[in-house]
Amino acid sequence: MIVYTITMGIRIVCIAVCFFVQGWWLVVPAIGAIFLPYFAVVVANAVDSRSSAVERPGSVVPYRPEPPRSDTPNDSDGAAS
Repeated sequence: MIVYTITMGIRIVCIAVCFFVQGWWLVVPAIGAIFLPYFAVVVANAVDSRSSAVERPGSVVPYRPEPPRSDTPNDSDGAAS
């Protein structure tokens, strides 16, 4: 997260420099302001996948469905009273 913040800070500086330079030099900070967000996101999302430890929030609980409840009696003839 620190690298992302630093990169976005550099982008803000590039945007500010765009107001003070003229001519072809304007292209340099403009390119920085345009492409730095892409590189910042790519670097921020880079994850070290060499870790072999599996992290879980808790233990695995097997699913056990509840048996059906019989609150109402079965009406075998299907007629309502």
